[in-house]
Amino acid sequence: MKIVLAYSGGLDTSVLLSWLKEKYDAEMIAFCADIGQEEELKGLNQKAIRTGASKIYIADLSEEFAKDFIFPMMQAGAIYENQYFLGTSIARPLIAKEMVEIARREKADAVAHGATGKGNDQVRFELTAAALAPELEVIAPWRDASFRAQFPGRKEMIEYCARKRIPVEASAKKPYSMDRNLLHISYEAGILEDPWLDAFAPANKAMFKLSVSPEDAPDKPEYVTLDFVKGNCVAVNGKKLNPLGVMRALNKLGGKHGVGRVDLVENRFVGMKSRGVYETPGGSILHFAHRQMESITMDREVMHLRDSLIPKYAELVYYGFWFSPERLALQALVTESQKDVTGTIKVKLYKGNIMTSGRKSPVSLYNPHIATMEADPTKAYNQDDATGFIRLNALRLKVAAQVHRKKRK
Repeated sequence: MKIVLAYSGGLDTSVLLSWLKEKYDAEMIAFCADIGQEEELKGLNQKAIRTGASKIYIADLSEEFAKDFIFPMMQAGAIYENQYFLGTSIARPLIAKEMVEIARREKADAVAHGATGKGNDQVRFELTAAALAPELEVIAPWRDASFRAQFPGRKEMIEYCARKRIPVEASAKKPYSMDRNLLHISYEAGILEDPWLDAFAPANKAMFKLSVSPEDAPDKPEYVTLDFVKGNCVAVNGKKLNPLGVMRALNKLGGKHGVGRVDLVENRFVGMKSRGVYETPGGSILHFAHRQMESITMDREVMHLRDSLIPKYAELVYYGFWFSPERLALQALVTESQKDVTGTIKVKLYKGNIMTSGRKSPVSLYNPHIATMEADPTKAYNQDDATGFIRLNALRLKVAAQVHRKKRK
C-alpha cells in the first residue's frame, strides 16, 4: 500500500507518518504545502526520510493560493458569520487538491491527514478529495479508536518518538494551537477555550505574530491606495503587484497599524461552538477597500443580489465545499458582478481602524450632479416624480392599515 500524508514535520505528523507506515505496512509519501506560513522548511526533507518516508514533496503554493483562492473569495465579499475571514477554511481545499495530484502521480492508494475528529478541517480535506479523486481512500487516524487509545496525550507521542528515534523537538503543550498562512493566523484551544479570557490583554501580547496591538500602533495615521481592475487589487500605493505581492504588502501595512484582529465564537460544521482568535491584517484591508470600490461602480440590484448570497458562499467555503457545483455556480455570478469594479480606493490606517479617505473610478455610477442637494444642472431627476413613487409604494400599506383598522372596531 502507498499513502500520501499531509506532513509538517511537527510532533503530530511525525507520529502519524511512522504509525501509518507500521499499521498499514505502507510506503509513505510525505507532502508539505508552503502557503505563506513562513515556517522553517529547511531540513524537512531529511526529517521525513528519517521518520520513514520514501519521498517528500514540498510545494510552494503561495501564488496559486493568492490568485485562485483568496482573490475569488474576496470578490465574493465572503465572511463567515459576519466576522471570520475564512483564512484556514480557504487554504484546506488547495492543500488537499495538491495532495490528490501527488497521490495520482505516485499511483498511491490513499491520502491521509492529521485533522482532529472534532474539527472542520477533516471535512474540508475529505470533501475536496471526494470531489477531485473519488477513487482514493482517505485515512484519518484521529478517527481511529486504536490510535486515540495509543496516544491519549502529547506525553505518549513524545515517548513514542523517543522509542522510534523520530527526530522531533519535544516540548510541553503550548497554551494554545496556531495555524498560519498567507491570509491569516488563527489561535484556538488551550487557554482560549475560556470565552471570558481577554485575548487582547497586555498579558497575552506575545501570542500575536502578524500585528501589533492597536495601543502600540503608530500615533500617526498612514494613507494607502489600492487600485482595482474587475474586482481584483492590482497595485498598492501605485506599485503594480501580483496577488501574492498584494497580500504581502497589505499584511505588512495592516500589521504595522494593528489592523485585522478578531476574537469570536463560531459555529463549527460538526455541530459545536468554538472560540477562535484571528489576525488577518492584509485580508481586512483588501475586503474593506474592495467593498468601497464596489460602492461607486456596482449596480444596486446586482450588489443586493450578490450580498444576499454572501452568507451561502461563506458557508460553502467554511464547510469545505470549494469544489462543489454550487460554489462554482456562485463564483460565475460573482465574476460577472465584478466586471466594472475598477478604480482606486484610498484608506487611512490608524490604531486598528481602516477608514475610507477617497474613491474614484473611470466607470463610477456616482453622479454628483444628480445626487446634489443644489439645483440639478442635468435635470436627470425631477423631485416632483417622487410624489407618485411614494404614493404607489404606500398603496399596499394604506390598504392593509384600513383593513386592520376595521377589524379592531
